[in-house]
Parts: sequence; C-alpha cells; structure tokens
Amino acid sequence: MADVVNLNRFRKMRQKEEREKTADENRVRFGRTKAEKLRDRQEAERRRADLDGKRVEGKTVDGKTVDGKTVDE
Repeated sequence: MADVVNLNRFRKMRQKEEREKTADENRVRFGRTKAEKLRDRQEAERRRADLDGKRVEGKTVDGKTVDGKTVDE
C-alpha cells in the first residue's frame, strides 16, 4: 500500500516557497544598499543643519513673538 500523505504539509510548503519568491522580488525591486541608506541619512542631516542655520532666534512662525516677549497687536 501507498504511504499516507499529509496534503496540508505540501500546501504549506508551496505557500512558503511562493512567499519567499515574492520576498526576493521585493528585495530586488524596493531594497536599497547600505551605501544608499547612508547617503540619504547624511543628506537629510545636511539639510536639517542648513535649515537650523537659517533659523531666526526669538521669532516664531506667526511673527507675534519677538526676542522671547509676546507682542500684542
């Protein structure tokens, strides 16, 4: 007689292989190298530092606070 085969195990194995294949495709399509991540991180830090250097102390965005004191209109 033939051995009893658990079809659930084969179904799960096939699904796992499909998920791994999809993951591999996504890594190629959306993945970034370590160098790319480092470059982007450094660029963001440079932009932040540049923007902070242009900040005017004592003035808020709405223009109502000057030198730490609230100006009433």
